[in-house]
Amino acid sequence: MVSVRPHLWFGNNKGAEAAAFYAEHIPGSSVDRVHKAPEGVPGVEPGAEFVVEFTVAGQPVTGLNAGPHLMLDDAFSFYLLLEGGQEEVDHYWDLLTTDGGEPGPCGWCKDRFGVSWQVIPKELEELCGTYSTPAEIATMQAMLTMGKLDVAALQAAHDGAA
Repeated sequence: MVSVRPHLWFGNNKGAEAAAFYAEHIPGSSVDRVHKAPEGVPGVEPGAEFVVEFTVAGQPVTGLNAGPHLMLDDAFSFYLLLEGGQEEVDHYWDLLTTDGGEPGPCGWCKDRFGVSWQVIPKELEELCGTYSTPAEIATMQAMLTMGKLDVAALQAAHDGAA
């Protein structure tokens, strides 16, 4: 059997803290196992939290606390697809960008642990479709002007070009 899972390097040594935060706030998330560092791991104290296995919204993830040599960046992000409309977008956007998180463009943000997220309402996928009609293209163009996504504005852009 073969399996694939994201493996995130937490250069800030906050992998277990991040996993606990996700488990508390994102449905279908849990901290599954935390491994302590054995003797001889470069840059990690023996007995310190080293590898954390966790689940985010049903997706298994491995986190590694191994010092600042490699940091997370925007090349990897979790795609958080939401079905609860603007209220849910607002909730998760605020949750992820507080306490040191950072808002970004086009529905992207970064949490305080350095993990990038795309906070996406299902309406965006529905309104963009295959990106081939004038209405779908107008929706995408509207999205490109936003930070946190605005469901009503996306719908208005779509309807205005239909």
